[in-house]
Amino acid sequence: MPALLYDGPQNQAFRSRCSIARALEIVGDKWTLLVVRDLMWHGKHTFKALQESEEHMPSNTLAERLQRLTSWGLVQRILYQENPARYEYHLTEEGRSFEPVLLGIMQWGHENLEGGLFDPKSRQASSG
Repeated sequence: MPALLYDGPQNQAFRSRCSIARALEIVGDKWTLLVVRDLMWHGKHTFKALQESEEHMPSNTLAERLQRLTSWGLVQRILYQENPARYEYHLTEEGRSFEPVLLGIMQWGHENLEGGLFDPKSRQASSG
């Protein structure tokens, strides 16, 4: 079966017409969601800051996830130092629109997996 084309960033091809399957092709692994979490709520905008998250994502994985998110228009890369070139990463409006999904996953984890709860509005962790 030929790949199904999406007329979006770089005319990306999908394996399915299902909206869930398509979304998972972009953000369907734990590392990508953690990058979005850190950009959205934890004020981490440099490669180094993202790498210092408690999950300690391997640098090659982080580089690939940032490239994927950038190619899909969910993250914008901004040069902040020229020599050597260093970039900041910020969610685009489309990337920020993912917040309700993260909130839902976070709430489910809190209720069902005894996870901690981070309140994005207060930027505070709470135990319940």
